[in-house]
Amino acid sequence: MALVAFDFDGTLSDSEMTVLLGDQNGTADDMAAITERAMNDEIDYATSLRERAALLEGLPEAAAERAYAQVELRPDAAPLVSALRAAGHHVAILTGGFERGVERALEREGVSVDTVVANRLPVDGSELTGEVKGPLIEGTKDDALADLARDVGVPIEDTVAVGDGANDLPMLEVAALAVGYDPKPAVEPVCDAVVTSMTDLRALFEERGLL
Repeated sequence: MALVAFDFDGTLSDSEMTVLLGDQNGTADDMAAITERAMNDEIDYATSLRERAALLEGLPEAAAERAYAQVELRPDAAPLVSALRAAGHHVAILTGGFERGVERALEREGVSVDTVVANRLPVDGSELTGEVKGPLIEGTKDDALADLARDVGVPIEDTVAVGDGANDLPMLEVAALAVGYDPKPAVEPVCDAVVTSMTDLRALFEERGLL
């Protein structure tokens, strides 16, 4: 059994959750600009996430749910996840994005994973507070991957990480197999392999004996 850990926004999904949320209150362009700077490692991830969450202060919870309902998995992502789980692997999503959007995207496709490690946007009085809570704000994905591997009894030598942005660098650097999904320039040098579609990713997993 291997532990296969996916990033979500930009990897399993081509939706950008904070931008979809920003569409609900007119801050999408600001969200996208902050996200781009973070993914290119121009500002640290925790700062970027807090800046984006602050733009959502006062957004009605119902509007946030409309945004989460628009989050979608990439084509062929759901069958790949199902195939990995059927092969006996532990499939995880490690994302600085928000658990509610991940849940809605998985529900839409009728697929599930073994573990989701994600952040959340607190609500007070049916409105977003502008804060963000969760394990992957200051916490990094290398620690999350190592902790999860220990918890499920998988040696770090049997871990796979798939990601695209700068906040994925820590887990890509420690995983036994680091896969960049159309990675940003700052990320590609640490990747053992690069793919640009879920079809290519499945072929890579078959080549490596995971499927």
